[in-house]
Amino acid sequence: CLLLDHNLLLMSFVHFPVTAEDWKAANEDLTVSCRYVIKNQTTGDRLLIRVVAVNPGGRSPPATIADPVLVKEVGARPKVRLPRFLRQRYVKKVGEKINIVIPYSGKPKPVVSWLKDGQPLDSKRANIRTSDRDSILFIRQAERVDSGSYEMCVKVDDFEDKAAIIIQIIELPGPPASIKIVDVWGFNVALEWTVPKDNGNTEITGYTVQKADKKTGDWFNILEHYTRLNATISDLIMGNTYTFRVFAENKCGLSEECAVTKGEATIVKEVIDYKPTPFVEHDFTEAPKFTTVLNDRSTTVGYSTKLLCSVRGCPKPKIMWMKNKMILNNMDNPKYRMISTGGICTLEIRKPGPYDGGEYVCRAENTLGKVDTGCKLEVRKPGQADADKDKKEQ
Repeated sequence: CLLLDHNLLLMSFVHFPVTAEDWKAANEDLTVSCRYVIKNQTTGDRLLIRVVAVNPGGRSPPATIADPVLVKEVGARPKVRLPRFLRQRYVKKVGEKINIVIPYSGKPKPVVSWLKDGQPLDSKRANIRTSDRDSILFIRQAERVDSGSYEMCVKVDDFEDKAAIIIQIIELPGPPASIKIVDVWGFNVALEWTVPKDNGNTEITGYTVQKADKKTGDWFNILEHYTRLNATISDLIMGNTYTFRVFAENKCGLSEECAVTKGEATIVKEVIDYKPTPFVEHDFTEAPKFTTVLNDRSTTVGYSTKLLCSVRGCPKPKIMWMKNKMILNNMDNPKYRMISTGGICTLEIRKPGPYDGGEYVCRAENTLGKVDTGCKLEVRKPGQADADKDKKEQ
């Protein structure tokens, strides 16, 4: 291109006769730029292009491109837009339907191809439906043979983009290969078993252990979602005979079949020789002892009074009251009333006179000994009592 005052861009279609009458102006107005974009052309056409420079002196001879220019569609690199849930392992159960839609983009329309584990897809197992915007992988009823790595490739000319998805088809596992009773002791049974030969195309998540009593034959769960290959079953009933079985478990659930122990575990009744400790009776005997002693008292003539004390002892002590070292007997003198109940000893003096004062003693005696407690009783006349009271107040 030449940088002149004005330029005129002319063009010609390749299917027309290349003569002066075939050229057509691409720009109606003159342009001063050394670049020009020819728009609205038909894809696939081949164009001859020439440029004429114009100034006030006239038109220059045209400069023509030697080879025709092919009109192509504006291209865009192919891109697979893999959904987020397909970026991790895609798990389905046997018999379920698989319908995976994967969008893509690219210009011109990309060529889409699918591979499974590096090999072309089996049309009998999987169907591919491709539109302008997406490609669909469809499997009507999934089988374990459909598990594998699927690769989708979109290609435009020399550019391509790939996306890989991993599909895993799983089913219920088989039963554990074997189970045996290792040991029986006390109320316990030790079991061991081996992993299933068929894990259902996924990892084993646990085991369920059951027991059955020979008498009833009913099965009961004793361990669920157990992950080890050995277990100790405890708290079995003495005298019963047990059989055990184990189910395997994966993401689909428990195995339809189970492994059963060939032998039985019998919890033997043990003969227990019980030798109780000889019973030694506690010796509660003790000598009499006053827990509450007598206290000195004063009373008024004609007003009954009581002397109180408490005693304990085994055997039950015999209680005796004395006045001035003379034994009192309520049978001989009704003035005195002696009561002994629950270890409480009471001597009631009814309407005492001046001569009832003195020293009183209570004696408790049994086979282990005797003990005394005493007090002084003062009997005052009414006038004397009031005088003593006034004297104290002064």
